[in-house]
Amino acid sequence: MAPLTHTEPAIRHPRTRTEPAPARRLPALRHLGPNWYASVMGTAIIANAGASLPYEFPGLRAACELIWALSALALAVLLTARAGHWLCHRDQARAHLLDPAVAPFYGCLSMALLAVGAGTLTVGRDLIGTPAAVAVDAVLFTAGTAIGLAAAVAIPFLMVTRHRLAPGSATPVWLLPVVAPMVSAAVGPLLIPHLAAGQAREALLLACYAMFGISLLATLLMLPLIFGRLLTGDPLPLALTPTLFLVLGPLGQSVTAVNQLADQAAGAVDASYAHALSAFAVVYGVPVIGFALLWLALAAALVVRAARDGMGFAMTWWAFTFPVGTCVTGAEGLARHTGLIAFQWLAAALFAVLVTAWLAAAFHTLRGLAGGRLLAAPAPVRSVPAAA
Repeated sequence: MAPLTHTEPAIRHPRTRTEPAPARRLPALRHLGPNWYASVMGTAIIANAGASLPYEFPGLRAACELIWALSALALAVLLTARAGHWLCHRDQARAHLLDPAVAPFYGCLSMALLAVGAGTLTVGRDLIGTPAAVAVDAVLFTAGTAIGLAAAVAIPFLMVTRHRLAPGSATPVWLLPVVAPMVSAAVGPLLIPHLAAGQAREALLLACYAMFGISLLATLLMLPLIFGRLLTGDPLPLALTPTLFLVLGPLGQSVTAVNQLADQAAGAVDASYAHALSAFAVVYGVPVIGFALLWLALAAALVVRAARDGMGFAMTWWAFTFPVGTCVTGAEGLARHTGLIAFQWLAAALFAVLVTAWLAAAFHTLRGLAGGRLLAAPAPVRSVPAAA
């Protein structure tokens, strides 16, 4: 983005100091939106999913450690850059909150914190030690959960009161704020064994189930709107077509959550409840992972169609990563609780898709950053002709 120029010199007063115009301070950050947190989520999920794969591959653990370190570094850099965005471009930051196409991405901040925190405990502990990993995950889980619950209320509130939403304008992006509590429900159980036995463990377990319910019921409200738009409304703009994969997020993450919670239930609640929760993990998880695979096939077909119509790279390509990763972790959980080799194969196959998608998104992101295109003002989105 080219710096702004002034045709008149600034008028100086002896008792005042001229402040630089906001647009001239860190101009590269002006259009850095909350959607960039999706790249952190998509990177961290590789480490989280790879650490739990039912198959051992040479160098897999070391690769997961490297990916986790990369996601932690990316999170630190992005948090700093976003702080600079709010400090130097408050007008643009407020505009993002009032833009119905951008505001839902504030849910990504919560999920980025939670994903990196979970990776710290599952993978990063090999590098920094278990006590430090528990402390880091506790901080990131607490912050991510608080932000996620706030976004799950604040963004729908803005959608109701401030955003001007036309009938039939629903997109999968609307799911982002309400799916964040589901991520908390899925990664919170990792901390349960590190709490004192008794009330503390039971409280966290049941809190995670409560967040599971918050996200699941809110998702069930949103999905009919999204699918109804696909059937009766205008086609999604080409750049938004990859966001169809976002529907996989609450599906795969909810399966992951019930399986992770079942793993920890025996040490937190009575044996009768623990047995029922283990059964619920399978009874709920198998049908939902089946629907997730159906949606994956539909979304992939629509993305292929959009690619044939000229869909180019956009940051929405990161939607190919984290949602697919949640299906990997969901399949891994079902493999543990059912013992079926088929779920192990499914987890390995989806992990290969995840890695391929991450390589493509990361390559184009780095190339776009090097060329300056991704930090420029957004271009108008192209729509697919209805008759195409």
